[in-house]
Amino acid sequence: MSILKTIHSPADLKRISPDKFPALCQEIREQIIGAVSNVGGHLASNLGVVELTVALQYLLDTPTDKIIWDTSNQSYTHKLLTGRREQFHTLRQYGGLSGFCKREESAYDTFNAGHAGTGVSAAFGMAEARDQLKQRHKVVCVVGDGAMTAGMTLEGLHHAGGLGKDFLVILNDNQMSISKNVGAISAYLSRTITGEFYGKMREETGQLLGKIPHIGSDMQKLARRAEELAKGAILPGLLFEELGFQYSGPIDGHNFEHLLPTIENVLKMKGPVLLHVITKKGLGYEPAMKNPVWFHACPPFVRSTGAPAKKAARPSYTSFAMDALVKLAREDKRVVAITAAMCEGTGLTSFEKEFPDRLYDVGIAEQHAVTFAAGLATQGLKPVVVMYATFLQRAYDQVVHDVATQNLPVVFCIDRGGLVAEDGTTHHGAFDYAYLRHVPNMVVMAPKDENELQHMMKTCLEFNGPISVRYPRGVSLGVKMDPAPQALPIGKGELLKEGTDVAIIAIGVSVWQAVEAAERLSKEGVSTAVVNGRFVKPLDHELIVDVAKQVRYVVTVEEGCKIGGFGSAVLEALSEAGVTDVKTKVLGLPDWYIEQGPQDLLRERYGLTSEGIYQSVKEFIGNAPAEKAEFMSAMQGGHLPHGDEQGS
Repeated sequence: MSILKTIHSPADLKRISPDKFPALCQEIREQIIGAVSNVGGHLASNLGVVELTVALQYLLDTPTDKIIWDTSNQSYTHKLLTGRREQFHTLRQYGGLSGFCKREESAYDTFNAGHAGTGVSAAFGMAEARDQLKQRHKVVCVVGDGAMTAGMTLEGLHHAGGLGKDFLVILNDNQMSISKNVGAISAYLSRTITGEFYGKMREETGQLLGKIPHIGSDMQKLARRAEELAKGAILPGLLFEELGFQYSGPIDGHNFEHLLPTIENVLKMKGPVLLHVITKKGLGYEPAMKNPVWFHACPPFVRSTGAPAKKAARPSYTSFAMDALVKLAREDKRVVAITAAMCEGTGLTSFEKEFPDRLYDVGIAEQHAVTFAAGLATQGLKPVVVMYATFLQRAYDQVVHDVATQNLPVVFCIDRGGLVAEDGTTHHGAFDYAYLRHVPNMVVMAPKDENELQHMMKTCLEFNGPISVRYPRGVSLGVKMDPAPQALPIGKGELLKEGTDVAIIAIGVSVWQAVEAAERLSKEGVSTAVVNGRFVKPLDHELIVDVAKQVRYVVTVEEGCKIGGFGSAVLEALSEAGVTDVKTKVLGLPDWYIEQGPQDLLRERYGLTSEGIYQSVKEFIGNAPAEKAEFMSAMQGGHLPHGDEQGS
């Protein structure tokens, strides 16, 4: 009989004998592997925290007690144990369960998170609120070792340790974040001191012990054992104890004989406590254990082999961008690339393979990445910061203060711009047009296809100032590629189609959708112009104003937020030029957080497909084609319709 099917809440879990927990964990892993193989998702990290999650839900009284999952992409077991097992097959689907914690979804989800490093600060806020309100419940934050590279995590630990309140942080140490962990803190968790002083002391101590008659050899063995213990426990503990935490561990995160009594004990301790738990990413599924990076956030796969369920028909925009970067880096040794724990996701593995000394993965530290790039730029290098749009948000101040105010030549390759599908609310790249276009000195570009993308990469590296190029998630269009990238003139758009009734002015992936809509409208008698904006900033004022003066309606299209975005820029340009005799409409993403769902479905929902653009234009112009035909007929007959006579 299934144990998991008897659990509808943590209260049911508490009625199960702990000796059945290993069997329960096996069922949970089977459920997670089965669901993710069908719909994709975060597999490796979730398989690594099954036992830890079971132990926490067994020992805590949730939802009164609070569990905060940093990043929360490892919350699948948590969902299965908190009443969502029957909906689990809808994971990451439109209208289904979120792939992250979501307060709107369950009382057991205490904090919404899709970015690493927020957990400690949020959890300590809850602990402090508990004390202010004279409450007594427990607050536990589970944070991955990869998030230890996030400055915000250290800020939260520093604050919590300094105030000394009851607060438990569990460090889930699996030696991985998304890409392989990097940096001093990660190394500190897995090795001991390696300086000259320590080495000399170790050697001299060994020699001294060896000279002790009769027991010298045994003493040397004992010293080596003590050293191993120091490597595993004492030295990592020093870091957290210096921050004001009582350190416990490390313990085996897959052994209930270790987990249950240890967690039970640390929950009784007073003050801030950090429990160090060692887990294995992908445990229980061999392909995920062998390749935890790919299975961190994977598409649907064949369960028996771990291979992708289907191969993409065409290369992705990401691959085209990074292929162009590699080619350009061969021509210019000053080009270096920087990413924040997303080497694989951003396609930089090819760059790293060819230029290992020119690739910097700074860990989950987006703010540092941008200011680090600014420092490189001051010394004549050409730094290229490659990030998802959602993660560049975290470094907004550094873009403004450290790069743009100094007009430094830092390139921002913004991956996953626009709608990103199943990762949903926290990951859609909806805001980059808006939050970059108002920054002085910043150039903001977006290509209509992969061929234009390679030219924009060239443009970026030739420009002597801050510049960004934004491209979408997903496969490319399959257009013909020019032999080599060529720099585009800054601030110059492209007139793709002339028209006299309506002008559709689009940017990025919306351009070809606009072209299809325009061709359909033209066949129905609506003469429709199409402009490929290319640049959100500087906008091609001359082209846009000239086209607008020839039509009666202007429609803008972008896969970004309408407030302050590309459409806003076009309206500002028309206002500045005194073009007031055209009607305008802005198509884009509305003023709310977009839900999860397939890209095509979301584009359809928000009117950003060719069909959606066509229907929006038709509704906007109303009877304009009929009115135009009546007017032309009247002109040919030698008279004007009533009300249109000259001077009326």
